[in-house]
Amino acid sequence: MSEDVYKKLANVLDTLPNGFPASDTGVELNILKTVFKPEDAELFCDLRLSFETAEQIAQRTGRALKGLDDHLKRMWENGQIFGVDFGTVRVYKMMPWVFGIFEFQLKHMTKDFAEMCREYETTFGPQFFDSKVPLMNVVPVEREINSNEVTMPFEQVSAIIEKGQSFAVNECICKKEHALLGKPCDRPLEVCLAIAPVPNLFDDHPLKARPITKQEAYDILKMSEEQGLVHLTSNIEKGHYYICNCCSCCCGVLRGVNEYSGAKGVNSNYYAVIDPEECVSCGVCKDERCQVYAIEEKEDVYEVNKDKCIGCGLCVSTCPSDAISLIRKNAEDIVLPPVDENDWYRRRARMRGVDYSKYA
Repeated sequence: MSEDVYKKLANVLDTLPNGFPASDTGVELNILKTVFKPEDAELFCDLRLSFETAEQIAQRTGRALKGLDDHLKRMWENGQIFGVDFGTVRVYKMMPWVFGIFEFQLKHMTKDFAEMCREYETTFGPQFFDSKVPLMNVVPVEREINSNEVTMPFEQVSAIIEKGQSFAVNECICKKEHALLGKPCDRPLEVCLAIAPVPNLFDDHPLKARPITKQEAYDILKMSEEQGLVHLTSNIEKGHYYICNCCSCCCGVLRGVNEYSGAKGVNSNYYAVIDPEECVSCGVCKDERCQVYAIEEKEDVYEVNKDKCIGCGLCVSTCPSDAISLIRKNAEDIVLPPVDENDWYRRRARMRGVDYSKYA
């Protein structure tokens, strides 16, 4: 019976727009057994991608209300589902595997779990990055955007931060996973920002993210840029609740860009250009800053491969001769992101040909 519930859970996760494909080895079932007890897996399958209270879940599913909120809260604390505590009421919803359950296993990540997740990447990665609806949007180094250009709010880290009323920072689970696999990263670990549109949300938060001020959030973004980390957030126009600061040696998304999809694996409206007349061939852009191997040495100068460039702006900010510029793509090449998370789900589901309406 317990084996059946994990197969049921895997099917639910694969029905969600993000996907959770079956592997040849069944490693995905072992992952689920590590994260979920059978009773947790059963309850997860009764949830939706939209927030509900315990009372609403009980009424919709016929589950007993007694003890249900406590069960849901434990699952939230274990990173199995997502919740919000408004003080007088708590609401919960299911999460996809990525972005979702995997990232919320930060406090539970072990070497064995990391090895299973890395094995599963060979199945999950190719289907996830074969997408015309990328999960993530690259947010450029803001000071490198031409001041004369009209930018959209989702292209500016400041616009995303200014919409928040509470902030927190957590360690990067990708870096933690990489370290457990024997390949620690030399860049800062505590770089994943969480943002909420309501005050004090991260005080005594079940997932134990460290509450910070808005200024501290800006400081982390600046430090991340100095360390050569790419700003990534949800590929949506509004409703952003995180900014990841990523390196390609650890980050699953940037590794996916490099291994499977190229620049189409993320959404970006910019690309870098090097002026050959100004380039002094120092190699800093290629050797120290570019996370996606988009810069190539050509005779005595360096050149950006536009098809690989993700427009992060990291190479621009440290060029000693100011030879690099961040250029906005032509209008016909710009792909506007989905309006919000629900719109992203709808577009991704259409692309995959799955009907997730039962869980919407």
